[in-house]
Amino acid sequence: MAKIAFTAGRVSGFKCPPDKKQAFMWDATAPGLGLRATPAGKPAYVFQGLYQGKDLRLTIGSPAAWSIPDAQAKARELQRLIDEGKDPRDLKREALALSAAKQAAATAQAVTVGDVWPLYLKHGKPKRRDAWKPGYRADVEAMAAPGGVEKKRGEGVTRPGPLYPLLALPLAGVNEDSLKVWFDSEARTGKHQAARALMMFRGFLRWCSSRPEYRKLTDRDAGRAAAILESLPSNTRRTDALEAAQVPGWWTGVEQLSNRTASVYLRAMLLTGARREELAALTWANVDFQWRKLTIADKVDDTRTIPLTPYLAQLLATLPRKNEFVFASEGKAGRIADTRASHARALKSASIEALTIHGLRRSFSLLGEAAGAPAGAIAQVMGHKPSATAEGYRPRSVDALRPFLEQIETHVLALAGVEFDPKAEPGKLSVVQAA
Repeated sequence: MAKIAFTAGRVSGFKCPPDKKQAFMWDATAPGLGLRATPAGKPAYVFQGLYQGKDLRLTIGSPAAWSIPDAQAKARELQRLIDEGKDPRDLKREALALSAAKQAAATAQAVTVGDVWPLYLKHGKPKRRDAWKPGYRADVEAMAAPGGVEKKRGEGVTRPGPLYPLLALPLAGVNEDSLKVWFDSEARTGKHQAARALMMFRGFLRWCSSRPEYRKLTDRDAGRAAAILESLPSNTRRTDALEAAQVPGWWTGVEQLSNRTASVYLRAMLLTGARREELAALTWANVDFQWRKLTIADKVDDTRTIPLTPYLAQLLATLPRKNEFVFASEGKAGRIADTRASHARALKSASIEALTIHGLRRSFSLLGEAAGAPAGAIAQVMGHKPSATAEGYRPRSVDALRPFLEQIETHVLALAGVEFDPKAEPGKLSVVQAA
């Protein structure tokens, strides 16, 4: 293997003969340094040495990037490694792996919450359940919505959801400090809404921590840090409900609503204790006026059947049958969707400061207890799990539930000051407000 001193002219003019697959020129100054060329490619510096009795060859780089002195210094460094019993190829592989790991880490650090959020919506689910309920899924989406959509009611456009500002954060940057800043900002608008958004975001962090590709980027306990918990409302679980003295004013305010569908819907909520979406999805096919039964979509089971009490039967019979839904609407869903604005007007007229739609469900439970109905019967009508009842639970038939639900209805109507003929034919309701 003949050697010559590398010069700029010799290196730049070195080419591979067209009849050969490759050609080499070896340096006389640095042991093992060569220049390799092929007919199609550009020349490159290489190092060739003997490691543990076997030839090894490594590419150093292009003459365009490496000067002759630098290439010579690199060749001496590689030879020293061999003299020390080290394989230069292993070191190169380790260097490449380290570089790849750094690049992967940098890429991972750039992953934002907004990048992962659509995957969470697609693959996420609550604890111990196969999938989210449609209503909760819609709430999660709304919490992170960008806003700017024309309002369905009123003028202007919608505001961004409470979680929307978090979508721009790197996932690895979601920690106690960043969540505290976010929560304090959102709490200025509404502390309970911010707290609910935080609970939803905890579910997102929990899901991320269960995925191998996001686990190292996720601080699962960020939303449970002391600094954040101290800022939460003292009671994030709402306990609002109608007091007995508030029932007459609430009933009158709801009855006087211009939207009759909303008026009947809200009163039906109080008289059945049903969940908001369960009652909104009620169809005429599931209202049995002959045998006085309602079949309601249930959160725990697929459906549950409860008695149709006399006053409620008369209320429902007065509603127009516009489509399949009892509480029909002109909106896209074809049924009532959001009665908060109507309810707020009724509350204002009754001088009741705050009562959520779900508070009507709690009101049914409390008023049922005051009426003397058994806790198990109340829970069964409301669709609670048996373990949630106070008495030893035994499922009752619809007919066995009927006297208790009618007992509750009679109690509520008495508080509201409403008189009616329970024997009247549904659809011919005659209501007299008691003096």
